[in-house]
Amino acid sequence: MQQKPSAAFIAASWIAVGTGMIGFIIGLWNADMQLNEKGYYFTVLMFGLFAVISLQKAVRDRLEGIPATDTYYGLSWFSTILSIVLLVVGLWNATLLRSEKGFYAFSYILALFGAITVQKNTRDNQLHENLVNK
Repeated sequence: MQQKPSAAFIAASWIAVGTGMIGFIIGLWNADMQLNEKGYYFTVLMFGLFAVISLQKAVRDRLEGIPATDTYYGLSWFSTILSIVLLVVGLWNATLLRSEKGFYAFSYILALFGAITVQKNTRDNQLHENLVNK
């Protein structure tokens, strides 16, 4: 039987995604950057969150025997990798202190990790509910 995720793990996942996103956005808000730079980093954050959720869904679908096309699966991987590359390239070329670059990198990765675990918990809860209601 599929085990339901614990309340502590669900809370930790939401805290991770929230901390990563809010920290990244507060950093952008307070940054001494032009508005187009802030827009770039915000867009990369939103793209990355969507990409990892999509990737987790595609991987999970395949594990559970739900059809997921190779195209969708490949695009999910490509989008996830591209979002990280876009952040790295942006930070590499930014005129920021190394500590600021590190802050953005770590808050970004925390947000992506949190989004993956929230999606995993959602699927685990859904699967558990389906098994219980049968």
